[in-house]
Amino acid sequence: MTELSPPAYLDRTGRPRLAYRHVEGTGPTIVFLPGYMSDMEGGKASALFAWAAAEARACLLLDYAGCGASEGLFRDQTLLDWRGDVLDLIDAKTSGPVLLVGSSMGGWLMLLVALMLQARDGPGRVAGLVGIAAAPDFTDWGFSPEEKAMILAAGALIEETPYGDQPYVTTRAFWQSGEANRLLGADIALTCPVRLLHGQEDGDVPPEISLRLSAALASDDVQITLVKGGDHRLSRQGDIALLIDTVAHLATSIPVARAATPI
Repeated sequence: MTELSPPAYLDRTGRPRLAYRHVEGTGPTIVFLPGYMSDMEGGKASALFAWAAAEARACLLLDYAGCGASEGLFRDQTLLDWRGDVLDLIDAKTSGPVLLVGSSMGGWLMLLVALMLQARDGPGRVAGLVGIAAAPDFTDWGFSPEEKAMILAAGALIEETPYGDQPYVTTRAFWQSGEANRLLGADIALTCPVRLLHGQEDGDVPPEISLRLSAALASDDVQITLVKGGDHRLSRQGDIALLIDTVAHLATSIPVARAATPI
């Protein structure tokens, strides 16, 4: 993993301080959105940031409130809170088109953020999307009826996870926020280029989700890459090389329209 400098912080009124890393360079600004209970110290985020810095490409990493080096309590956050975190940092650190890269739950946030930016600033604000095992609507298909009932009755579901020593916690507030912002049941009005990377051996997010997402997107430029032997994390050396190659191709080939500068 590439050694990264200490994060900077964005101060806000009424919301926790957000940890982030930002390198200036040629646009569009690449914005990496981690998965659930993940942060910007992961291998994919670190490698993408190092590549961007070496290539003089603008890049922004962040930790959602309650995650990683950001302030706040994890249990107090919802999906829309984290969407707001991403938008706050995009507004504070960028002034032109962005290329959003979302991993797992970050792929859901990627879509929600893109829809907000497009509605507010016009379609030129979002240059492209790259999903890594994107997991829109996982509060629906990712839980059994019994688990959903437990979340509602007990206020949270606590599960073991193979991805770390901390249990996987889903609160009632987060689950309800997710259910209120499901996307796969209707058309998703995003027309930018979209690339979806998915491991064929993903045991957490079925590859079918990427197929459903492709069908729902309004864009005519959607490509799905299935990675043989790839698991949910897609963090092997070859997987990360594929991610960087995918992002590099989009970042260098998309004709970027000038977006409105945030106030």
